[in-house]
Amino acid sequence: MTAPPLTLNLAEGSISFQFTPVAAQALQTALNQLMATLKATAAQGGSTAKATPQKPLEYQYTGDVFLEIFCNPNIWPSPFAAKALITVRDDRMRLTTEAELNQIVEAVSQYLEQVA
Repeated sequence: MTAPPLTLNLAEGSISFQFTPVAAQALQTALNQLMATLKATAAQGGSTAKATPQKPLEYQYTGDVFLEIFCNPNIWPSPFAAKALITVRDDRMRLTTEAELNQIVEAVSQYLEQVA
């Protein structure tokens, strides 16, 4: 039995592609770490101290398609404002767009619920 496709909702539409549960777990872990970083940064929002630059999320997956998700937590004031750059490509097409970080987190969570 093959896993269902992962569907990422974008600002204007969505994209679905084959993804593995193992890759989804790794992506969810990376997203949770990014969300924790963004929440910690937002909590310090009123602080006058210079914030320590945080490492960006640079997730890559190679399977039926190549998926790359990039998000720099240093430019977003909160996890609810954050957006990530998404690239999905194969030998026939390439899509590069932005999506809200919350939408990506939700899509991965829904996918993992489906395959559980």
